[in-house]
Amino acid sequence: MYYRTILTPLAAAVLTGAACLADIAGCAASPPESARLASAPPAPMRALVQTPSQPLPQMPPRQPPVAQAQPALAAAPINWSAAPADNSVILDMHDAFVRGDQAQLTALLPLAHGHPLEPWAAYWALKARLESAQPAEVQAFLQRWAGTYQEDRLRNDWLLVAGKRRDWASFAAEYLNFRMRDDPQVACYAVAMDALQGATVSADDAAQARRNWFAQRDLDDGCLLAANVLHQRGQMTDTDLWRRARVALEAGRQALARAAAALAAPQADTDVAQIQDSAVRYLFGSSLDRWQPAVRAQLVALALVKAAAQDPDQAAELMNRWGSALPGEARNWVWGAIGKEAALHLSGDALNDYAHVGRLADLNDDMLAWLARAALRQERWQAVQAAIDAMRGPARQSPAWVYWSARARIALARSTADQLSAGKDLARIAGVSGYYPKLALEELGGDTAVPPAPAPLTAQETDAARRNPGLARALLMIAIGLRPEGVREWNYWTNLYQKGGMSDRQRYAAAALACQAQVWDRCINTSDRTRGFMDYSQRFPMPYRSAVQAAARQAGIDPAYVYGLIRQESRFITVARSSVGASGLMQLMPATARWTARRIGLDYSPGQLQERSTNLLLGTSYLKLILDDFDGSQPLAAAAYNAGPRHPRAWRMGPTLEGAIWVENIPLAETRNYVQQVLANTTDYAAILTGQPQTLKSRLGRIGPPPMGTGDSGAGLP
Repeated sequence: MYYRTILTPLAAAVLTGAACLADIAGCAASPPESARLASAPPAPMRALVQTPSQPLPQMPPRQPPVAQAQPALAAAPINWSAAPADNSVILDMHDAFVRGDQAQLTALLPLAHGHPLEPWAAYWALKARLESAQPAEVQAFLQRWAGTYQEDRLRNDWLLVAGKRRDWASFAAEYLNFRMRDDPQVACYAVAMDALQGATVSADDAAQARRNWFAQRDLDDGCLLAANVLHQRGQMTDTDLWRRARVALEAGRQALARAAAALAAPQADTDVAQIQDSAVRYLFGSSLDRWQPAVRAQLVALALVKAAAQDPDQAAELMNRWGSALPGEARNWVWGAIGKEAALHLSGDALNDYAHVGRLADLNDDMLAWLARAALRQERWQAVQAAIDAMRGPARQSPAWVYWSARARIALARSTADQLSAGKDLARIAGVSGYYPKLALEELGGDTAVPPAPAPLTAQETDAARRNPGLARALLMIAIGLRPEGVREWNYWTNLYQKGGMSDRQRYAAAALACQAQVWDRCINTSDRTRGFMDYSQRFPMPYRSAVQAAARQAGIDPAYVYGLIRQESRFITVARSSVGASGLMQLMPATARWTARRIGLDYSPGQLQERSTNLLLGTSYLKLILDDFDGSQPLAAAAYNAGPRHPRAWRMGPTLEGAIWVENIPLAETRNYVQQVLANTTDYAAILTGQPQTLKSRLGRIGPPPMGTGDSGAGLP
């Protein structure tokens, strides 16, 4: 018998169906001001009835996924009293899977028979040896676990294997049944298969393959293959290939850049490697001499783009010598790259660099976004509008650029009709759900108030969520410490199992189930996806309310700001640990925790960082020190909490800006999004806690250099 006693109190509560822990707030049935978890325990998870389906037939490619039968449910609930011992074999198999220990997985699999997490055990056992598995074994697994997440997860993996092998018969047979359809490489393989088999590839499919390829962070076989075959068919141009190489090289993705360049010009990958080493040395070396003029010009453009990423001023000087040798599209792109880098450095010269661009349509959306941001810093509204107008559809229609486009048109309006037209665009995105919708709502004279709660869940809706075996498996995986796997399964059932995901009411019930299990990230994220209504007690729960408010009062901080930050930092997961080592509710780095403890005179040891009370004390104390250093500015303090104080100290230097414009110009995308989310969250929590309407703009304020004569009081802040 395998046995591990590793369950936290939360895990034990979930597994035994215990009532919610004390001092936990935020369930769907409770009003925001006094939200508490309902005392009724969640229903026990139920096992799957494994009903083998008929063997899957060979199917033609490129069709919508077929309808899937709903998973069956067992009649008898699981006996949770034996849960700790029962789960040990699953944990051991997970460890073996991480190690790649196929022998151990094979030996342990029989011991997982009948366990509610057996689908995961079976998946790990086969996935670990999928490259050498026989097709019959794969089919047996797919039939055995038909209707589960693990079935479609393994199908995804098998499609990647088949695509890599160019086994298009096996790929076509399973692609039709693939439900998730969220793997870009699988989508690229599907397009490549059609092209290689002589089938028609629609313009939309070719465009999607191009987008998938351009969105890659790392080189993969599927999208590179699709790009190659589409290029051979004339559905992807040489310019597309060189653009992909430029974007990759600018981002430091040398393997991607080399592969893209080699598609356009065989053996150009060696030149890309030289450019990566030193763009300037490459430009003045002899490697360019061996190429024909067209390829030579593209390699020069690549080198100039790389130079711009390192030093935009030097790249601008190099353009005086090399610019005339470039075709118009490449020349515009290089100036766009120079302008973007200058804008990222918040340089006042950015618009001058962009002024060299003869055709904005030659730039990508990222360059255009930074043109718009640079223009916002100078309130050059015509340039803002021109940049947004040149963006492609998806970017131009995003809430961010709908909002700023409307602001530009209002600033430039020459008539009431112009203002009304811009107002209609603001009204299209205005609302209380999110940063830009809030800004749009306030432009129209509105503010953020807690919306009416939706109709309560019916007994049937609640029972359907509790009886969903996939949601139950996800919660159990999270409860025993396998959070990444549990989150993936949860997201599959709420968002991917059927086209469009669950309905609003189904998501509402699933979110309520997650709230009851105190799995706050799934509660929040699932509820966030309802479109027809909003339940603020789910979207903005207040776990540990007395502890958070006490810590906020002791530090002298608005509790709404603390809640807004925690919601973004950890989603109230007390054991959360980031990839860089930040821990706990307020995601403190160990060094920051030590520094803060010394500053406030706390006798502290590293093991205390995971304690809720200590994490709150140190986190709120550090946040207060940052707020004081930045004159109480919540946007500056949030930026400092995320990126460290050094960055926002530099970013605030320059003109005094409207807070929303300053936030829009934060150079680090992660920090920009973080500040937006924290401030939007804070506005919502303030509306809940005060019962009064709130505005986001009042929290954004205006941001500029510190007053003359004020010292750097926070120079020692980590």
